[in-house]
Amino acid sequence: MIDATSTTGHRLGGHWGLRLDVLHLNHGSFGACPREVLAVQHKLREEMEKAPTDFLWRSFPQRLDEARRALAHFVAGREEDLVFVPNATAGVNAVARSVELAAGDEVLVTDHAYGACRKAFEYVARRAGAKVVTAHVPFPLRSADDVFQAVMAAVTPRTRLALLDHVTSPTALVFPIVDLVQALRARGVETLVDGAHAPGQVTVELDVLGAGYYTGNAHKWMCAPKGAAFLHVRHDLQSGVHPLAISHGFDPASASARFRDEFDWTGTDDPTPFLALPAAIRFMNGLLPGGWDAIRARNHALAVEAREIVAEALGVPLPCPDDLCGSMASLPLPRPKPGAPAEGLNAEGLMHWVRDRGIQSWFYDWPAAESGLLVRVSAQLYNDRAQFRALAALLREAFVG
Repeated sequence: MIDATSTTGHRLGGHWGLRLDVLHLNHGSFGACPREVLAVQHKLREEMEKAPTDFLWRSFPQRLDEARRALAHFVAGREEDLVFVPNATAGVNAVARSVELAAGDEVLVTDHAYGACRKAFEYVARRAGAKVVTAHVPFPLRSADDVFQAVMAAVTPRTRLALLDHVTSPTALVFPIVDLVQALRARGVETLVDGAHAPGQVTVELDVLGAGYYTGNAHKWMCAPKGAAFLHVRHDLQSGVHPLAISHGFDPASASARFRDEFDWTGTDDPTPFLALPAAIRFMNGLLPGGWDAIRARNHALAVEAREIVAEALGVPLPCPDDLCGSMASLPLPRPKPGAPAEGLNAEGLMHWVRDRGIQSWFYDWPAAESGLLVRVSAQLYNDRAQFRALAALLREAFVG
């Protein structure tokens, strides 16, 4: 097993309670919440369990508004347009179930879309007699214009909605989302932005973006507790969007939008991930001089360096310009040499092979790669270049032998 204390070497690593016998290079999948933020959540839970009725009936609405205010400032959006959801997949599903599709309508997605979100629209499209159209975005690619042209070429007069990633999950590409949203809206097409990976990794300015719908996770790069995410709906579209669970906030006799009322209470649940979000924003902001801007810049620089380290070890070219990466970067892997350990392994098999040797990384089946596989590296404040050198050495062993 690898002793992470010998390779981490970063003074901030102790703020996370991650195991020391594993190198954690996969922040992108599930995030990791700092000890100090978990302590805030624990205190909230203790307070709730001491007086559940007082907590959930009397103080919860005000606390939720305070959390929403902190979130609105972080993502540069209006409080009135923001609600909390447990994860971005739930946000996508809420919109998918709310948008009224008719037979012959088309929903545009890309082949970089997160599988669960694509399936949500395949489900609702099938029920409505509509169609999901997939735009092929190349990877490797030369520039952001390759993304833009691929998406816009797939738009037809029947396109009703586009589901687009802000930062893609498999390929870790930062899409030119502002240009895409504006161009699609000019064609009469609204966009649902899947920002699962974006907040805390790249700058998010919702009012500037102007997308019809945007959902993002706070438990990933914002380092909030798991179960904290949000949905932003532009004001003119709110009357048509409802949560997956209809509860007391819905008023069938009212013609006015009750967007926040409906989402703010969907039944008894643990709201502490939402309520701890302001603590996560404040805590992370204080870790580096320069706050969140410095965190994003530092993690981007490390992610770019990490993929260069791995690419050099394996002798493969970089698949995209640095400016299309955020705090993650993906790299197509080469074909394994005959007899090398990676021969015959799919993404899941390779992930287990690497994990059994003390490194937690992330792999994806990608047919365009020479091996049919991608590796995605994630850079958070608890990571450093020595860890990625260890990953590069292990991948060289797996593919070269």
